[in-house]
Amino acid sequence: MHVLSIPTWIIHVSSVIEWIAAIWLIWQYGEVTGNRAWWTLSLAMLPALVSAMCACTWHYFENAESLEWLVTLQATMTLVGNITLWAAAAWIWRNAKSTDIVTQVTSTEGIKSKQ
Repeated sequence: MHVLSIPTWIIHVSSVIEWIAAIWLIWQYGEVTGNRAWWTLSLAMLPALVSAMCACTWHYFENAESLEWLVTLQATMTLVGNITLWAAAAWIWRNAKSTDIVTQVTSTEGIKSKQ
């Protein structure tokens, strides 16, 4: 544990805790709104969490050479996480776009029926 200073450890650990809290809050938002696209975002955040845990584990064991595979796993999970986050964001955007179209059509139909 001598590899990182105490303030750096605080930042690392608090970032992991914040990420877990964000995953849970986004999942809850999906439940409250009934929009499952937000669940996709919370699941898409998991590879980035794994990446952060790999970094913390490697540093905890003082960057041991026997655990260098964690660095490769961290890099891979970062790449996978970035891709899954992009895909989830695209899904939310498309879902919101299709919801807007349905809302506009419904609003227009209501106006036409009143005339």
